[in-house]
Amino acid sequence: MARETKKVSPMEMTVEQKLKSLYKYQAVLSKIDEIRTIRGELPLEVQDLEDEIEGLGARIARLQEEHKDIDNRIVKYNEDKIKAQEDIERCKGHLDNVRNNREYDAFSKEIEYHNLDIQAKDKKIREDNERKKEVEAAIQASIESREERQGDLEAKRSELEEIVAETRVEEDNLRDESKILEATIDYRLLSSFKRIRKNSHNGLGIVYVQRDACGGCFNKIPPQRQLDVRMHKKIIVCEYCGRILIDPELAGVQIEKPADEEKKTTRRRRPAKKAE
Repeated sequence: MARETKKVSPMEMTVEQKLKSLYKYQAVLSKIDEIRTIRGELPLEVQDLEDEIEGLGARIARLQEEHKDIDNRIVKYNEDKIKAQEDIERCKGHLDNVRNNREYDAFSKEIEYHNLDIQAKDKKIREDNERKKEVEAAIQASIESREERQGDLEAKRSELEEIVAETRVEEDNLRDESKILEATIDYRLLSSFKRIRKNSHNGLGIVYVQRDACGGCFNKIPPQRQLDVRMHKKIIVCEYCGRILIDPELAGVQIEKPADEEKKTTRRRRPAKKAE
């Protein structure tokens, strides 16, 4: 009966194994990034349109609420005018039965007060009617704008769905593979890698050494540090950009030597002298 191979815990893995797993993980993430690049700015454009439509909806709701408040105020002003007119008629009736000038002046002032109140209410009604027209125009403009943006959104969504449909299976497979690889990487190393990758403009958290330089920032790496990278005894990071460094051979990358590299010349040996 064949013996089952014991799974190695990420904590028990050698540095060489950790670097290999991490580089494979980086390769999968880079493929996912390529798929996202194909989509371009479409996801952001769709999100912007959704936010704009939501904002227009909120604006329409606020304007409709204001329109309702204006109608309620106008109704209240008209009710106040009716009551003020009733008070004027009542005071006029009392003027015919006053007993002295003091009562006459009091009723006259009350009539004047109610007339001024009616004039003030008329002014407010006119102002509210003007504002009502402005609000109605704003509501109509917002509705038309929302309909236009909704059309743009549907077109962008359709375009995005077509692109996503073409790459969905591949992306899902890559995501599944990335989750499997994550489980094989030491969580501390994985956490550091994700932080480095997040701060990297090209999304690379681990790079191989090429032409004596970091494959991420292209700064020269000292010979002793290059030796440490090739030894695979510990995790080495670039002192300039902070990316994790891996030996090209370990990463499975074939580095071509520069064409202009000088060929080493061999010194010709002198022929031995013949004995006399």
